[in-house]
Amino acid sequence: MSQKPKLWTKDFIILSSTNFFIFLTFYLLMVTLTAYTIDQFHTSPSQAGLAASIFVLGAVLVRPIAGKTINRIGQKKMLIISLALFMIACMLYFFTNSLAFLFLNRIIHGMAFGIATTATATIAAGIIPAERRGEGTGYFSMSMNIAMAIGPFIGLMITQYLSYTFVFVATIIFSIAGLLATVFIRIPSMEFTEEITKKGMKWSDFFEKRAVPISISVALIGFVYSSVLSFLTSYAQEIHLVSAASFFFVMFAIFLLVSRPFTGQWFDKYGENRIIYPSILLFAIGLLILSQAHIGAMLLIAGAIIGVGYGTYQSSTQAIVAKEAPSHRIGLATSTYFLFTDLGIGVGPFLLGFVIPYIGFRGLYVTMSIAAFACIIVYYFVHGKKTSNRTGKPLHAENF
Repeated sequence: MSQKPKLWTKDFIILSSTNFFIFLTFYLLMVTLTAYTIDQFHTSPSQAGLAASIFVLGAVLVRPIAGKTINRIGQKKMLIISLALFMIACMLYFFTNSLAFLFLNRIIHGMAFGIATTATATIAAGIIPAERRGEGTGYFSMSMNIAMAIGPFIGLMITQYLSYTFVFVATIIFSIAGLLATVFIRIPSMEFTEEITKKGMKWSDFFEKRAVPISISVALIGFVYSSVLSFLTSYAQEIHLVSAASFFFVMFAIFLLVSRPFTGQWFDKYGENRIIYPSILLFAIGLLILSQAHIGAMLLIAGAIIGVGYGTYQSSTQAIVAKEAPSHRIGLATSTYFLFTDLGIGVGPFLLGFVIPYIGFRGLYVTMSIAAFACIIVYYFVHGKKTSNRTGKPLHAENF
């Protein structure tokens, strides 16, 4: 029996840590910036929401360019430059004296975030052994999932017991930690083909077509998940379960951590379909339980199930993108994937905000549960039917 190639190398651990600090900053600001904007500039809730979500616009604008240029500039160099800009944007929050400047800085911060996360995911795809793609991508994505739980928790604790100044101090500390860690990463050199070095303005120069089908499915799932990110707090206030809601993402992270060693290995052993179909199903069931929550325990159970479902789906689809793209176009594939993710999560709160007054929060999560079930059909047509359940390889004539 051949020994598996090593996954937990120094570079993989450092890169995962850097990714963790990036997303920790992102989620910490997402849960605090709306309230900060209202208190500091006396804005309406819609303007405050725009201050939070305009960050995603910056990331969307820059991802295609980042995917196109990352190999030309150099993966490590691009990561360091983006993290330096990320840190500067964190510092600029101290000098924000108008709403217009806040919007501008949020866009700049979003651009730095888009470049940095494209770079970390691209580098991870290159250093994870091909034989352990699903497992490795799952563990790498876990750095983001943990940040998803810790970031909001830290943000809420700071705003409850300290002041917004300490929120920005924390983001600076996290961004510096990510930047310093990156200096010690060693990235394997890659062969520069003519396709990498040539200049062009074609669609294929900014997007990887192999990543588009599965990314469509990811955008729809992200749209559904945005209902949890954006409206869980308001829903919890309405049903008087605010205390339980503060631990929703903690349960999300704990159960995702427990399941991750198994789901990643099963992805590599049995193929993506046997992991993704159950993960979407769990996500839908979790949303349905969330819609019917009347006690804290139900809210926490929903958090656990959604964590396993959404978290497993997210890491599995990212592994598919890395697996299907040629090595020299992994950067483009990664940027394409995250672009669709950003669009789904970014557009979701804006559109769903229009329907909440008519159907309420419980109706929202019932609707989102139905939409999640429908995503099983979408996944089947965009990717699942082209893939063997057992091997995860495309279905060719010789498989029959």
